Amino acid sequence: MTLKQRLHWLFGNHILQHTIFWAAHVVFYATLWGSFEENYVYTFSEELMFLPGKMAFTYFTLYFLLPRYLLPGRYSAFFLWFVGASFLTGIFQRYVSYGFLYPMFYPEWMNAPFFYWAKIVKLSVMMYPVTFVAVAIKLLKYWYVNQQAQQVLTQEKLQAELKFLKTQIHPHFLFNTLNNLYALTLKKSDKAPEMVLKLSELINYMLYECTSDEVSLSKEIKFIQNYIDVEKMRYGDKLDIELRITGEVSDRKIAPLILLPFVENCFKHGASETLQQSWVKVSIDGQPHVLIIKVENSKSPENGITTRKEGIGIQNVKRRLDLLYPEKHTLKILNGEETFLIVLTLNS
Repeated sequence: MTLKQRLHWLFGNHILQHTIFWAAHVVFYATLWGSFEENYVYTFSEELMFLPGKMAFTYFTLYFLLPRYLLPGRYSAFFLWFVGASFLTGIFQRYVSYGFLYPMFYPEWMNAPFFYWAKIVKLSVMMYPVTFVAVAIKLLKYWYVNQQAQQVLTQEKLQAELKFLKTQIHPHFLFNTLNNLYALTLKKSDKAPEMVLKLSELINYMLYECTSDEVSLSKEIKFIQNYIDVEKMRYGDKLDIELRITGEVSDRKIAPLILLPFVENCFKHGASETLQQSWVKVSIDGQPHVLIIKVENSKSPENGITTRKEGIGIQNVKRRLDLLYPEKHTLKILNGEETFLIVLTLNS
């Protein structure tokens, strides 16, 4: 059994944990009180005889009072139950003293009456330290388990939101691409079959390559290239497209489909809104500890639009970036008079 397995067994064995706790309690207090008069036999006997009462009161507090009154915030009821139970246990401890401890060590003390209230209160209060320690440990455990549950719940919520955001990409992308294909079929273009082939490659990537949290950057670039090829078929010579890759990208990972909304946005709000020659530039620079992506497109000056309402694609990708790259990305959107520029920086 490895050390890790032993620790796991130790922390998972509740009976062993409780045994160690009570054994440590007996040894500590018996040694502490015995050191004053050098009478360890008496103090160890006393702690062992009082142990059943302490255990009963402590477990009553942990498994009855704590979940039923303290945790729900019923503090008055908890206090009344706690004081009442400790007083009854103090009477029991007095019986242990009077019936077993005194006859063995101090017979002369039996001359005092059984219901000696000062002694009973003292015995009641003597149980508080070990009970408070046990309650503190239990509360810490409750807090830790609750924190773990909250983390799991938060993570599951984020994963569910990411899956939902990713599913939004597919119909949005397909709607735009099918519109492109529809435009070519209306023109009876010879490029329609090639577009269908490219579209099938794009769909294959989205369905089978994007199931993991990260994909190879080189595959994502190839997907973007295929998408650009589809747009070239639609716009022909009306559009100049430049895709520039620099730096090291072969061994890099990236969230799938994180670049598509930016590139798609260029064609939707750039080339499709202008009647003259337009252009799109996509730059991906893989530096040692940072990935810089720039997507820029020309704007038509005659339509006079200087502000652009964000569509579902940009809103979607912003949310995905916040979830996937918290505090590890910067996104700048520069809306000029003649150009629209997006700069995304991903830190490793």
